Amino acid sequence: MATYLWLDLGALLVPLLFTFHPKIRFDKEWRFYIPAILLSMMIYIVWDVWFTVSGVWGFNDAYLIGWDILHLPVEEWLFFICIPYACLFTHHCMGRLLPEMRLPQSTTAYINIGLILTWVVLTIIHYDRLYTLVNYTWAIIVTGIALRYHLESLSRFLTTYLVILAPFFLVNGILTGALYPEPIVWYDNTENMGKRFLMPLEDYTYAYTMLLVPIMLVDRFKRRSRFDSIEKKA
Repeated sequence: MATYLWLDLGALLVPLLFTFHPKIRFDKEWRFYIPAILLSMMIYIVWDVWFTVSGVWGFNDAYLIGWDILHLPVEEWLFFICIPYACLFTHHCMGRLLPEMRLPQSTTAYINIGLILTWVVLTIIHYDRLYTLVNYTWAIIVTGIALRYHLESLSRFLTTYLVILAPFFLVNGILTGALYPEPIVWYDNTENMGKRFLMPLEDYTYAYTMLLVPIMLVDRFKRRSRFDSIEKKA
């Protein structure tokens, strides 16, 4: 049963259909977003392979088509393309259609400093749980970089993240066992805090960085593109 594959493709379907809408034209941004998604994917695939081989999490063969690459089902590879594309499409649409929907930069800074402090505490308390340790350590690094170099993009991302959470709840909730007798993706709860709300609590931060990383890369690519344009005009 190819449940995981259909989840990937279903998440991608609507964003892909509306990519070429005249009020959105996300395709004109592909030169920034596609490389950002692929570069981010490389980071998370390495992490994913490590955790799969280590038994931190794994996959239920009953919901897969049976093709593996580097110990990961092909559906997991597609996850890092389809889900970020769908979420970043939403981020782009909100930026185009609701440009004022962002937090003040001071509020953004306070919220993310609070998140960093929370992650530091959780990392210290649960240092012996691999998913918790790696996930929150990575979040501290990524969010620190975003605060220093990408505060404007971060202020807009915080609002879209709240919107993105709804479909992410649905997809990740199904993956981790919300609808089926057995989860599509299982976790060794000795390697996380063992707390869940539809999915392990660590997954909310995982989603945060998985989407923030390509947004920062897009920001970087656009700055570089503007700089190159100025140089050519000069």
